[in-house]
Amino acid sequence: MTAAATPSISTCDLCDTHKGDDSGAFRVLPPGFHSYGGVSAFGGPVSTVKCFEDNSLVKAAVDSPGAGRVLVVDGGASLRRALVGGNLAASAARNGWAGIVVNGCVRDVAELEAAQVGVRALGVVPMPTEKRGEGQADVALQIQGVWVRPGDWLYADADGIVVSDRQL
Repeated sequence: MTAAATPSISTCDLCDTHKGDDSGAFRVLPPGFHSYGGVSAFGGPVSTVKCFEDNSLVKAAVDSPGAGRVLVVDGGASLRRALVGGNLAASAARNGWAGIVVNGCVRDVAELEAAQVGVRALGVVPMPTEKRGEGQADVALQIQGVWVRPGDWLYADADGIVVSDRQL
């Protein structure tokens, strides 16, 4: 499935189909993530970054070919520093990322809305991060109590965000 075809997938329909799945293969992120990007519905295979108030690895990821993937960033739910702004969203769009989900904050809202990439985050704060080169890439994350692993598939639309261990 390409990122362009993904918006036709409804998270509500996916939940209806998988509501009885108690295996842990299908998961729903809790509410609280707001849409900021120029693409409102997106999905694709997951790549991950874990960092805290340092977006060095986020920048490295979005500067690389996205190939329709979704970057999930665990920023420890920090509300003090923005892990993604307009420049990184524009880079993600240019490099073929389908979306970015940030367990933390973003900034440059007008620029995010202009970027042709999906962006979800907990909130907005104008303060940028420090650049210390710290963090981990391609590791399993626990986002708001839900496991998200590299290679999972993530789907986001106006109704929410779901994660599966395989393409749906």
